[in-house]
Amino acid sequence: MLILNNNEHASPIYDKSLSLLIGKDFAEKMSGKISLSGHQDSEQVNRRRELLAVEEETNKNKIIETHGKNHFKKQVMEQLFTKVNEKMDQQLDNTESLFYNTLSIKDTAAEVLEVLCLKAASIKRISPLVNSLPWLSSELIALVNKPQYRKRADVQVTDPNLALSYVGLDNLKQVIPTFTLKHILPNTTAPFKLLKRKLWNDSLAMGLASAVLAEDAGLDSFTAFTAGMFSNIGRLVVTRCYLQTYDELHRSELQKAYENKDKKVHNALLEFDSSPELLLEQLISRSDKITADIVELMRFERLQITEAIFDLAYATEYKKMCPIAQVVAQAKAYVTFRGLAREELISKSEVKTLLSQVKITQKDLTLLKKSDIDHIKLRFN
Repeated sequence: MLILNNNEHASPIYDKSLSLLIGKDFAEKMSGKISLSGHQDSEQVNRRRELLAVEEETNKNKIIETHGKNHFKKQVMEQLFTKVNEKMDQQLDNTESLFYNTLSIKDTAAEVLEVLCLKAASIKRISPLVNSLPWLSSELIALVNKPQYRKRADVQVTDPNLALSYVGLDNLKQVIPTFTLKHILPNTTAPFKLLKRKLWNDSLAMGLASAVLAEDAGLDSFTAFTAGMFSNIGRLVVTRCYLQTYDELHRSELQKAYENKDKKVHNALLEFDSSPELLLEQLISRSDKITADIVELMRFERLQITEAIFDLAYATEYKKMCPIAQVVAQAKAYVTFRGLAREELISKSEVKTLLSQVKITQKDLTLLKKSDIDHIKLRFN
């Protein structure tokens, strides 16, 4: 969010929360919190043992050799990362190709959400739209066949229309935004093992927290829930594109080095993996604007979330945001605070700095703390 990125005190906190998505060790490293136990152990060993002159000389040679090797490896890494950044920029600048080809989002997905906004919404109006989206049909069928939702243990639903009637309109207002975001989620985020789960958990928490705050403020909870979930689209897209691009270019450079019989380059490439620093840089600089571009391409008319998403990406002051954007900003700040607090990566003064930027009151905090913002609760007849 620009209102956090533009604040010299809040920006490092927000960036730290993004680094935590990648991994706790990485977040601690970026915060300057580095464990010294390994160094202390080695120092104790060194104190207990005096090296012979010949060993000292050997160690000097090894240091010189390692320094040269590390310098070469750094050069190879920089060349690869430059290529990754260039290709990433090309992909992310071409939002329409990203929307229709990479993410395979059809206009119909937005139409389903538009129908759900109507007072005259009905399963009959939604059915043909859902049937035209195989991924959505499959998700709905899988949902109603879960043990907790099956009407009869011995009957399995295979028809999407029947699945829709079982789910019902009220539940669909949570289910459709959830499954739409799930469709955009990367298939894998290896080598960052927990990143996919964290992206998903944060998206859901932002949606549910936004709905809670909106209902308390007398705003439409469905609009707020969808805006909250979709406000995380950019992070999913940037992560997905980065990991795919890095993997493709890394394999290509390895193949090239192998064919050229360049063992030195080949070995250097084998020694490093996806750069968390480079991913973090892309997440910080591109996520919010990508979110705005993707949501704009959904061309919502009845579902009033586009203005809110653009406010999150471009508004410089909280008071200038539309009401839905304000509750989503509060939800995002709260989820950010909660994630950092769980890992003991935020101080009391930082909490105050972060939450004050989005005008969260003690009443808001109490409401959010007592609300379950981690699980969707569906009510089946």
